[in-house]
Amino acid sequence: MAAFENEAEVYEYLGGVFRMGMEDADLVERLKPSGVVLRITYTEPDAVLTVDMPNSAIFEGAGQGPQPDVELFMTADTGNRFWLGRVVLPVALAKGQVRAKGPVAKLLTVLPLAKGLFGPYRASLEAKDRTDLLDAA
Repeated sequence: MAAFENEAEVYEYLGGVFRMGMEDADLVERLKPSGVVLRITYTEPDAVLTVDMPNSAIFEGAGQGPQPDVELFMTADTGNRFWLGRVVLPVALAKGQVRAKGPVAKLLTVLPLAKGLFGPYRASLEAKDRTDLLDAA
């Protein structure tokens, strides 16, 4: 069974972690020079997030936002486990748990900054009593 009941939950929680990041002025300043526009296409349930790092903007839904430089494809469960610190992106790419399109090396340069959001993501799940998402294997 999927951890998220519907697309709205994916946007609330997985989109929410990106919104938290965009509220961190220091993080925004560190992401802007990357020039990365990232689109993540989730399945189970289907949802699409586009993160425009240079312009500090997040877009929800297919066809929304600017054209991405890098695209990632994964289940929403994998996205949840990533933000809990349980998925190492390069390993997941190698194992085929995450598929990528575009210059992944560009994305990997900003990946270490994501680790700073693991704690706030966990805290947001705890605050909403989503133990089902916290317990994801």
